[in-house]
Amino acid sequence: MASRGLVEAGPGRGAPPGPGAAPPDGGRPRRTAPRPPAAAKDRGARGLLWAAPPVLALAVVFLYPLALVVRESLAPGAYAQVFASASFRDALVTTVWLAAAATAGCLVLGFVLALVVAFVPFPGGRAVAKSVDVFLSFPSFLITLALLFLYGTVGMANGLWTDVTGADAGPFRFLTTPWGVLLAEITYFTPFVMRPLLAAFSQLDTAQLEVASSLGARPLRIVRQVILPEALPALAAGGSLVLVMCLNEFGIVLFTGAKGVTTLPMLVYGKAILESDYAAACVVAVVNVLISVGLYGLYRMLVARSGGAGAGREGGRRAGA
Repeated sequence: MASRGLVEAGPGRGAPPGPGAAPPDGGRPRRTAPRPPAAAKDRGARGLLWAAPPVLALAVVFLYPLALVVRESLAPGAYAQVFASASFRDALVTTVWLAAAATAGCLVLGFVLALVVAFVPFPGGRAVAKSVDVFLSFPSFLITLALLFLYGTVGMANGLWTDVTGADAGPFRFLTTPWGVLLAEITYFTPFVMRPLLAAFSQLDTAQLEVASSLGARPLRIVRQVILPEALPALAAGGSLVLVMCLNEFGIVLFTGAKGVTTLPMLVYGKAILESDYAAACVVAVVNVLISVGLYGLYRMLVARSGGAGAGREGGRRAGA
């Protein structure tokens, strides 16, 4: 009787479970959700306190002036007047085609130079690769000044021409034209394409190149079918960055002295400083900012994809090793 009572009053009927018995909730041990400690809340509060000063400084230094520009651009009839003017349309077209042409030139020249630096062994190759980073720190007017010394009206090239031929003036006068601005922008912004390309080439699996070469593929075919597909994300990232910077370039156009070249930044300068038409200047500035922010968002997206693809390739190589 006692044993039958113990059996009837088993684990499901109030008796404590045995040492090997499963928990009464189907074998899953009960877990209580951990409560966030008070220390975590304190760290979050301190983080907000530390973040408040830089956010406030950013709002005062950047957001407030930007809000003033936007408010000034909302003057009655300002947008309609600017959009209807021929000077704005000409400046917009000039800015777009100069930026697009400079970006295309930087992509071609940067890709060729990066190929030479990365895959063609020559004395001083590492020094050249490191000098690219130094070149990125140069101001844009420095490149324009160097081109003026070379191809300006009284530059070295014209001086050599007059000394040899005895002519009164040299033939090199393109720096004050859109072609001079284009040359200066390609010269200055090409390293911004080379830098991500060199980083992408450093992650390229050289075994693919060796296999392609051993199968009899010529260098141009290797570049087209092996190297170029791997370099496309870096090309897209570098090209979009160059496009954004060319759209906002002011110093190169100003230092070349190209009076017939008016870009959106130059139009803002002319409207605000020369004509004192601040409403029109703010309208042009808002348009320029919107274009730049949109292209910068595209640049960040391409950089994220490029980094993700590079990380995936690197992880695959390590797993295969």
